[in-house]
Amino acid sequence: MSALSREIAAAKLNLALHVRGKRSDGRHDIETIFAFCTDGDRLNAEPADEFALSVIGPFAADIGDDNLVVTAGRLLAEVAARPLGAAIVLDKRLPVASGVGGGSADAAAALRLLTAMHGLDPALAQQVAPLLGSDVPACLLSLPMRGKGAGDELHPIDLPNLSGNPVLLVNPRIPLSTAAVFGAWDGQDRGPLDDWREGRNDLEIPAIALVTEISEVLAWLRARPGVSFSRMSGSGATCFALFEDEASRDAAAEEVPEDWWRLATFLR
Repeated sequence: MSALSREIAAAKLNLALHVRGKRSDGRHDIETIFAFCTDGDRLNAEPADEFALSVIGPFAADIGDDNLVVTAGRLLAEVAARPLGAAIVLDKRLPVASGVGGGSADAAAALRLLTAMHGLDPALAQQVAPLLGSDVPACLLSLPMRGKGAGDELHPIDLPNLSGNPVLLVNPRIPLSTAAVFGAWDGQDRGPLDDWREGRNDLEIPAIALVTEISEVLAWLRARPGVSFSRMSGSGATCFALFEDEASRDAAAEEVPEDWWRLATFLR
């Protein structure tokens, strides 16, 4: 292993998300299809005597000292029953509280880095991941998955026609609390998830009620030439569009309003 280890904390997309009900633990039963992008936040790590995290990048100022990367390192050290020193640099490129799993993906990437650096059994990272959040187990694998339960009951899914598909992510630069969006859900079970293209994101309506700009982003994306599919991801406010070709996606990316965040990427 080289002295410097690197991981991409891949942006997560929910191709569809059906909310089926509220659980006794306060979380919600959902059915979702996870897909992941080739880009996201970036983590570098070097061996060190102690665990330390520094944050750079366009959204560094939005990350506090008590974050999921730090928690991931602490919990993994506890289950490994040994210190896990590492100097980690997080290049924060994804907006926070944006529905693309930024914090969850960062934590998952940190688990992968620390596991490899210290020669740990990957099962330890899988043990810690659910303790960090419902999306972290999926982000740990960063592969297409069908999620059930709170989103942490994972089943591999084959999406052969989507790998390499050009995708554009757009966010109105307004953070949106996942808890607030679920709290605004009307409690109606609108049925199970089968074909994700024919499905829904049941959090879209409550998210728009909290951040009306989401409807503007969706309308803007759907009007772009070459778009084959678009939807809001997770609890928002990031929306995404799949394109027929890279040229159409790049043309749309150039036209994104300056006050919105964008990421032109591909599905893994």
